[in-house]
Amino acid sequence: MDGMAKTSTTTQGLRAAIERSGYYPAIVAEAVEAAIGGENIGSYLVHQETTFDANEVRRHVTVLVLTGTRFIVSHTDEQAADSSSPTPYATTSTESVKIGRISSVVVSRVVANPESYTPGTLPREVVLTIGWGAVSRLDLEPAACGDPNCEADHGYTGSSTADDLSLRVSEAGDGADAVRQTLAFAQALSEATTAAGADTGH
Repeated sequence: MDGMAKTSTTTQGLRAAIERSGYYPAIVAEAVEAAIGGENIGSYLVHQETTFDANEVRRHVTVLVLTGTRFIVSHTDEQAADSSSPTPYATTSTESVKIGRISSVVVSRVVANPESYTPGTLPREVVLTIGWGAVSRLDLEPAACGDPNCEADHGYTGSSTADDLSLRVSEAGDGADAVRQTLAFAQALSEATTAAGADTGH
């Protein structure tokens, strides 16, 4: 990973976070490095998930990077040997999104004992959902009017929600630092999208 874009403190922090994940760091770092190119890193988040599929344990790592102009998402999964490969293998994908394309940054917080909450206390759990229009979820339900006796067909009503990426981080499962880093990244991304909107006059 010596070729990582720049040797700034932020880049070194990203490199260390990828190493700490212990999840094929050379593969993950190479993909992220290629996507970043020569840009400076403003903020980053490395998140690993372990899932259980039948008798198999599978790992997945997501790396989010914010540069001056782009939001970069990298996913790496490991796969067991199958009909396409006689040996286990890993797949890595990266997506680069212009900051101006990000349409929503949603942060959901779960707070324990809300009646005694002290400002600044870390949430027990954070869900970060980011939308940029690549994937939309459509929720439909039958439409109705105000007349309880009406039997007419009013069609359907619904809502479209941008849901390109969703990450759940908990203090119990991932640690307090992971929750803190997720909140920090979400704030940096929100500020970047606000600045991008101001620059374009939207």
